[in-house]
Amino acid sequence: MQSANLGVLRANGRPGPHQGQAPAQHGQQSAQCRQGVQGSAQAQWTTLDWWPPLGWWPDAARDLLPPVPESAMASATFVLPARPDSVHCSRSFATGTLSGWCLPELRENMELVVSELCTNAIRHGLRLTPGGAREPEAIRLSLVRRGGLVVCAIGDPGSAAPVLRDPASLEPGGLGLHIVESLSLRWGWAPLAPYGKVVWAVLSG
Repeated sequence: MQSANLGVLRANGRPGPHQGQAPAQHGQQSAQCRQGVQGSAQAQWTTLDWWPPLGWWPDAARDLLPPVPESAMASATFVLPARPDSVHCSRSFATGTLSGWCLPELRENMELVVSELCTNAIRHGLRLTPGGAREPEAIRLSLVRRGGLVVCAIGDPGSAAPVLRDPASLEPGGLGLHIVESLSLRWGWAPLAPYGKVVWAVLSG
């Protein structure tokens, strides 16, 4: 993905009274996260570069959508390098965004969901070079608000479907999607063209 896209890509909707007042360390962490994918630009734009489109909501969760005024609709997107320290950056971005939207009751669960989905994207959502090394690509975190519901969506360049495995067969630390399922109203994923996917979860306060 093009390095010019790093940082907050898009923030739509009417801000709350605390919009832009995320913890001070958020800005420092964001700057650190922007380093490390410089020079990793792709030759062509893809669907993932422009995702999510304005007004997006997962098709499989449209029955959950409440009728809300435009003032209760917003979205924000952040691009991070696919490396372990980006998980901490993603949590900071998510909690700062929820504070701006005056939804503090979602922060604790959202931190956990964002952590698990970002970790999965970094571990399993990258393409491999012919030699088997991981491509120096980025992942993208989007939060989409509709009233008291917020979708956390992670876009990554991988094509493998996320699988909810039997907990009995998992190693310690392998319960990520089970945590996402337990904390969300619904979760799912969708492929993107020509490659990549989006894994999403709907949370409610």
